[in-house]
This record gives sequence, C-alpha cells and structure tokens, in this order.
Amino acid sequence: MQPQANKTAICFHAKDDLPEVRREVFRLIASLGAEVFIAIHRKSALVDIAMRARALGAKAMIGPDQLYDDLVKRLFKHRLHSADHNYVVFAKRGKSARMAALASAINKAKRNFARHAGRVEDKPTDISALQPSQSAGLQVIDYYLWAIQRLYERQESRFFDNIVGGNRLIMDLDDRRRRSYGEWYDARNVLTLEKMKAL
Repeated sequence: MQPQANKTAICFHAKDDLPEVRREVFRLIASLGAEVFIAIHRKSALVDIAMRARALGAKAMIGPDQLYDDLVKRLFKHRLHSADHNYVVFAKRGKSARMAALASAINKAKRNFARHAGRVEDKPTDISALQPSQSAGLQVIDYYLWAIQRLYERQESRFFDNIVGGNRLIMDLDDRRRRSYGEWYDARNVLTLEKMKAL
C-alpha cells in the first residue's frame, strides 16, 4: 500500500492486490455495469500453429505482438460501427506503445466488418496506449482477465463468479469442438467450468 512499492497505492492490479482489497474491487466492479468483450488463445494451440507453419516452410515465427494484433482485430471487428466516436485505450506493454501496429489492427477490424456486413462504417476512432494507473478501464479489464485466467489455468471459478454478469462475449478461439471459429460465450451460453474445454 506504500506509493514507493508501485502497486495498490498507484492502481488496482488483481495479481498484486491483497485478498481484502481484491474482494472489495470485485464488489465495486460488479456494481459498475461494465460490458466486457474478451478473446482468448491457448498457448498449446499457438504452439501447434507455430509447428504447422514451420512444417510448411515459414521462416519467421509468430511473435507475441502479431498474436496480440490478431486478437485486437478479431475483438473489434463487430464493435466499432455502433458508436458515433470510438475511444480505444490499450495497456502500454513494455517500453513501446506500438501505436502504428495497433492502429493497423483496428483498421483491419473495420475492413473485415465492412466485408462481412457489406457496408462501410468508418466511425472516428481515437487510439491511445496508457499505463493502468492512467485509466480506470484498464484496471477493470485487468481484474476481468485475471479472473478468467484463474478459471482457465487453475479451474478456480470463485473470482470469475463475481464478474460473470459483465461478460458480454468471451471468444475462446481454440475451443473448436463445435465450431471451426471457436466457442463464444455470452448471456445465452454462459461460460462455466463444465462447459469450457480443458487445457
């Protein structure tokens, strides 16, 4: 809780916060009415993709930046046409903000929507990359992602159960048991431990 520790006194971060703080933050988040859209890739599936690409003669490996940009493109494909103006805030990762690459991923999402919907809806979109301490929204999504990570990696649902109502869409892109594009969880198909594909 001391500012010099660069943790809870600066911003909320689920991994670092004390259990008592985490409990209160989950309680607050549940009352905010946030709508969260999440896309998930599994590391094991990414390894399979990389191995197949290598077998087909690909010289460059798929890196974390390319994977992140692909998830951005998929996640925003159906999100950017409904508002008059979009404000997209990314968490700054490492020393680079990667603004050009993120803007390119957003533009690809817009083009994919236009191709899919048969109409162009190029609404103004402002993109920024901030530290979580500069954006409450980044702190909220950190808590959501941490809860989902615990659900997937540890089969621990108690944190996810606190926020499940705010999940508008969870795209598990590598659970292809029923559909080639993955399993999508929403209010009609709520994600539970019993439904999700084991890691």
